[in-house]
Amino acid sequence: MKQVKQKTSMLLLMMLTIVLVVSACSGNNSKTNNNAEPTKDTAAETDKPASTEEEPPASELKPYKISLVYPGTPQTDEKKVEEALNKLLTEKINATIDLMPIDWGAWDDKINLMIASREEVDIIFTAQWNGHANNVSKGAFLELGDLIDQYGKGIVESLDPAFLEGAKINGKNYGVPTNKELAAAGGIVYRKDVTDELGIDMSNVKTPQDLDAVYAAVKAKRPDLTPLYTTAGAFNSHFFANYDFLGDSTIPGAILKDQDGTTVTPMEKIDRYKEYLNLTRDYFKKGYINADAATTQVASADAWKAGTVFSTVEPMKPGKDAEIASAAGLTGKLAQIIMTEKTVATSETAGSMLGISSTSKDPARAMMLINLLHTDKEINNLLNFGIEGDHYTRSGEIITATGNTANYNPGSAWMFGSQFLNYVWDTEDPDKWAKFKEFNQNAKVSPALGFVFNSEPVKAEVGALANVIRQYQRALETGSVDVDKILAEYEAKLKDAGVDKVVAEKQKQFDEFLASK
Repeated sequence: MKQVKQKTSMLLLMMLTIVLVVSACSGNNSKTNNNAEPTKDTAAETDKPASTEEEPPASELKPYKISLVYPGTPQTDEKKVEEALNKLLTEKINATIDLMPIDWGAWDDKINLMIASREEVDIIFTAQWNGHANNVSKGAFLELGDLIDQYGKGIVESLDPAFLEGAKINGKNYGVPTNKELAAAGGIVYRKDVTDELGIDMSNVKTPQDLDAVYAAVKAKRPDLTPLYTTAGAFNSHFFANYDFLGDSTIPGAILKDQDGTTVTPMEKIDRYKEYLNLTRDYFKKGYINADAATTQVASADAWKAGTVFSTVEPMKPGKDAEIASAAGLTGKLAQIIMTEKTVATSETAGSMLGISSTSKDPARAMMLINLLHTDKEINNLLNFGIEGDHYTRSGEIITATGNTANYNPGSAWMFGSQFLNYVWDTEDPDKWAKFKEFNQNAKVSPALGFVFNSEPVKAEVGALANVIRQYQRALETGSVDVDKILAEYEAKLKDAGVDKVVAEKQKQFDEFLASK
């Protein structure tokens, strides 16, 4: 396998070049969102249009409540934090906020219903791996170019251009990426205190297969713990198996982003997929995986808090173990192992974004809030960590938990604005953000970096395939069903729903993208 290593500057140059070319070649191949332009009523809400140089003073804006919808566990002190945020937001943009977290287990169903029913909300978390391109094709999100130009000056100035360029669909942004790590890798987070207690040597654990003996020992000696907790994907999660779905991981057809091949293939036909299916099934039958993996709505973050988990498969970055430990009340007890090569693909540039719903009554105000999350340290940290002196104490940039931290500790900092504004827990590496920058270097670049599939020509097939995927994929990928029997049945249903047509269309568009380079 040819290894392509690039420094951050070269990576940025490549991303910009690729996306500029694909933007030029994409033209008007897809339908644009019919609701992409603010209505006259929307314009009236902000009274005066802002210039591209500065926002209007808060005194010139009518009061407005901004709803923020995102996946996560509702927090006990949510209303208290809203009140604190409202004081700052009223002063800055004459707005208040309605935090609307949705439990991870219910997220997909509820957000799909919210979009289908045209519920009036303002800002919605969105990501490449969570159906972003598909939802854009449904008209769920506004095109943000003009809004960023008018009200997102701080975003443009602080965010690496690679993020906005790499997150475009047909040359347009429908979400503002979080300013965070750019490279990606997969691995596990595990209870180091347990391996120390049981005398388990983790130094030789390099692959998922190496975990067999570890999980066997944990199951035998600590029956109170689930060796591997999962709710979907397990080792076949896109971030672990390094699948590049070319813009939207909910639409079939992928390449391997840690290799150089450019043939688009249904994931179910890839040898790595079958290998990880069989390994996960083996672990499930041995009792290493939670028996309700295919149906549970208890997110891994909540399972960690319950103290019943030994390990989870996670997207890796510096300090991932410390982040989970802090949110779960397991400070100093967790460690992490990276098991895959670092990569960069469109899935990373669009891996965490805030989109503005096409049902928003004041998109301008929504963009003002997103801009503040990228530039205002006080507002950013208040949303992410709660109230200083109540939910944490602070010394410089370092924060310490209090007895009330559990009442507001959403663990969602990677979703909102700029992580480089975040305080660092005293249980984390104080050089965390410097290590993020180092982590972004020398990553393998996917051959499809900058390409986003336009699903419009096969929209009907994509809809039919989504129903099949919903019926089979989670059960298969958690090891909950017999692979030999159910995989063949799943593949047949995918074929009937039009997977070959979708993959062929992906290949056609991808070939055009490669030729344009």
